[in-house]
Amino acid sequence: MHDATRATIEEHMVSGPEAGPYALTTGPDGALWFTLVHSGGIGRLVPGEAPTDHRLDPGSGPTVITPGPDGALWFTEYRADRIGRITTGGAVTEFDVPGSGSGPFGIAVGPDGALWFTETTADRIGRITVDGDVSQYPLPATGAFPSAITSGPDGGMWFTLNQGNAVGRIGMDGTVALHTLPTDAAGPVGIAAGHDGALWFTEIAAGQIGRITPDGRITEFPLPDRAARPHAVTVDGRGAVWFTEWGANRVATITPDGAVTAHELPTPNSEPHGIALGPDGALWTALETGSLARVAP
Repeated sequence: MHDATRATIEEHMVSGPEAGPYALTTGPDGALWFTLVHSGGIGRLVPGEAPTDHRLDPGSGPTVITPGPDGALWFTEYRADRIGRITTGGAVTEFDVPGSGSGPFGIAVGPDGALWFTETTADRIGRITVDGDVSQYPLPATGAFPSAITSGPDGGMWFTLNQGNAVGRIGMDGTVALHTLPTDAAGPVGIAAGHDGALWFTEIAAGQIGRITPDGRITEFPLPDRAARPHAVTVDGRGAVWFTEWGANRVATITPDGAVTAHELPTPNSEPHGIALGPDGALWTALETGSLARVAP
């Protein structure tokens, strides 16, 4: 399952190992924007140029970042209980999430033009308008640790419950449905909408990739390496599903029938976390050891 010849991988150093590049996305300016979870910053990289970064409160713990509907980038501050907004010019605005210790993590734009986010330690889904108005929706679960979130093909937001062993959906009216996973203690984390009308997600504890249709039908695909710790997932322009194997130092693709092709990263123990389609059409992954890696199939 390991085919290193099928992809060219280049690493671009963007920070020291203590800064911790965690998640990344493509901004409206054609640059990669990424979070520095340990040092508290937002970085920007135009492929081929030197990286820049914008300092936040060092203890804020910026985690997931996504393009907003307003031409800015929006991100979660896991340790500071805030949602941040950064313009492509680097101007930062921060909004407090009501209730301390909510641990916002995943964030994505909804079909309503607002940002929806998970509150990992509060069992809630939050919604913030581009003006900073926050609404919160309690989940029918306790200690569930809602993690990643994405806009689904059905007009709802879909999210993983890392400790609740489920995938959930919240409608624009706040209605929540939870779908329990067939595998116990699977630890779902990343989730992304496929081009096939379904959602794809990672099961970090079970070493599996899952697929769920909007009507709640779940298929699980065991990975060749069950100890790979699949973390983040994204879909490329051709509809291929890509994910990071945090524990195995690889990025991989999976076909709709479950065939996996894995690509070793050049630096050992580089801890790949987030993965996203870059402005150049290649896949990029954030390595917590201080680089962004470009993966060109």
